[in-house]
Amino acid sequence: MGASVTPLRLGLTYDLRDDYLAMGYSEIATAELDQASTIESLISTLSQLGYAVDPIGHVKQLAARLVAGERWDLVFNICEGMHGIGREAQVPALLDAYQIPYVFSDTLVCALTLHKGMTKDVVRAAGVPTPDYAVVHNLADLQNITLAYPLFAKPIAEGTGKGVSADSKITNAKQLQRVCKKLLREFQQPVLVERFLPGREFTVGIVGTGNAAVAVGAMEIQLQAGADNEVYSFHNKENWEQLVRYQLLEPSPLREQAEAVALGAWRALGCRDGGRIDVRADHLGQVNFIEVNPLAGIHPTYSDLPIMNALAGNSYQHLLGRIMQSALQRLPKPSAKAVAA
Repeated sequence: MGASVTPLRLGLTYDLRDDYLAMGYSEIATAELDQASTIESLISTLSQLGYAVDPIGHVKQLAARLVAGERWDLVFNICEGMHGIGREAQVPALLDAYQIPYVFSDTLVCALTLHKGMTKDVVRAAGVPTPDYAVVHNLADLQNITLAYPLFAKPIAEGTGKGVSADSKITNAKQLQRVCKKLLREFQQPVLVERFLPGREFTVGIVGTGNAAVAVGAMEIQLQAGADNEVYSFHNKENWEQLVRYQLLEPSPLREQAEAVALGAWRALGCRDGGRIDVRADHLGQVNFIEVNPLAGIHPTYSDLPIMNALAGNSYQHLLGRIMQSALQRLPKPSAKAVAA
């Protein structure tokens, strides 16, 4: 018999929604965090792929175990964080400090991409189309906005549609003042105001890093009867089973354009391993970058990336296997680890 191979020790960092609800956080404050079923599915599937999975938990639990001397060959990180605009970068930064490699985007990308305004700065500089925009830090900034209506307003650093409602499409200065005042007060962060795009909306799933990144598919978000009109709002996302239909685009010039814009943004931002890019068509039908999710939801049945993967005819295990293969390319070679030791 041949010698057995020791499985790679894979840490799993995550923010469990139930933990934060038990601490007294609200349903809305924890909307981006993970359900227990997501963590169970990840542990089961990654174990089937041959990894020795060690559930760690959130950033403070990770910090305590690092200080206690524990280490992992690689960490599968899906922590969204709870506090600060750089919250998604907290776990990557901590792992960087201890020289532990991890799955998904690095500290710089996670810090940058939660800030929708700075993300658009980088994407636009790379030549990727995105609607004209302004960042509102306070109500006085509204005097400097020269964008033509209709506009769209949302918090600068939230996800899962938080702060997006039927009122987010803005048609006049009075509404802009009212909506920005409400968002500034409620979320205690700047507001992104951009030209409203009236066309079809898509989300593009991506697996891989750099030139090796490929689109899993482009999925159209089709709002149904009873949904907030024209906006993929928090209400629509929370009630997606009744209000939203997801349709994978067939091969077409439109799909090629959506995937090209998404991959252009993904590579310009330096995102890694897997995630999603949201895009939307303008009045001419040209696809524009909207925002990126480098830590996309990964529940096997109701998160967009796995949904796209399944509609394309692939298993959840296949998706996680591709993500892991991308991340494994960054593991230090045995000789390098021996020198470091």
